Amino acid sequence: MSDDLLALFRQTGALLDGHFVLRSGLHSRQFFQCALLLQHTGVAAEVCAKLAEKLRTIECDAVISPALGGIIVGQEIGHALGKRHIFTEKEAGGLVLRRGFKIAPNERFIVAEDVVTRGGRVQETVDIVRSHGGKVAAIGVIVDRSGGARPDFGCPFVSLIEMNVETFEATNLPPDLAQTPAIKPGSK
Repeated sequence: MSDDLLALFRQTGALLDGHFVLRSGLHSRQFFQCALLLQHTGVAAEVCAKLAEKLRTIECDAVISPALGGIIVGQEIGHALGKRHIFTEKEAGGLVLRRGFKIAPNERFIVAEDVVTRGGRVQETVDIVRSHGGKVAAIGVIVDRSGGARPDFGCPFVSLIEMNVETFEATNLPPDLAQTPAIKPGSK
């Protein structure tokens, strides 16, 4: 699936090459703009159904995702698994649970996201579930570009693609990136 999915990313223009500043602050030569892939509803349903299939054996009651990138992924996984889907969203610099969404004590969640580099938004969502008395059964992401640098979330971590995309601190850029203007295409 990963070669086919990578081809889909390229066909839809969702795998970008250049100089990018990631949400984590790291710089990279490649950027996965999942929104360009997921705008095609049939493709979104197909890709997320494949991720849901990899998660099917995980016992869960619901799916939760961080806004904005994870919402479509979470919705499609929830649909494929026949589970409800809720999401966290940004407020005052962090993620919060709003809109009347509730997490019941011991309710088991799959956290769904589009792309993980350092896992910051996923960790915030995991923390929200746990702070409300819920349990995180698994993490499901389309692209794991962490190169193994993501945190241990204390539960199974499932992805469709694992890529070791080279990243750089802003103060330690290679010459080719230092000479190329950086763009920040992700959500803010």
